[in-house]
Amino acid sequence: MASVFTKIIQGDIPCYKIAEDSNFISFLDINPVKKGHALIVPKVEVDYIFDNTDETLAKMMVFAKKVALAIETEVVCKRIGIMVVGLEVAHTHMHLIPMDVEKDLSFSNPRVKLSPEEFEDLTNRIRKHI
Repeated sequence: MASVFTKIIQGDIPCYKIAEDSNFISFLDINPVKKGHALIVPKVEVDYIFDNTDETLAKMMVFAKKVALAIETEVVCKRIGIMVVGLEVAHTHMHLIPMDVEKDLSFSNPRVKLSPEEFEDLTNRIRKHI
């Protein structure tokens, strides 16, 4: 069965898409720990990040850099942190999370609530920098 991310990639589930190329897609997390929290997802569904090829991992990081730099232009933060957890969805993905302190990367933190209009506005502002 296809993962929720594969369904997003196929257009079966909507998302707040920031960037996309032939190998990856990036979109805002709909349950963010910080405003601007985005995901980087390979289009090929592989569960565990280290089961991907070296080439995929390298390209994923380059794609993530482009998205992280775009997020930094629109979200005030000290830097963008990267997390790879891989237990919540069986499809490789990275979390890009704006942060000011290390604890900003904790999924135990209260989630940020954004309206659909706020998600759309943030998506459009970040997308301009890709």
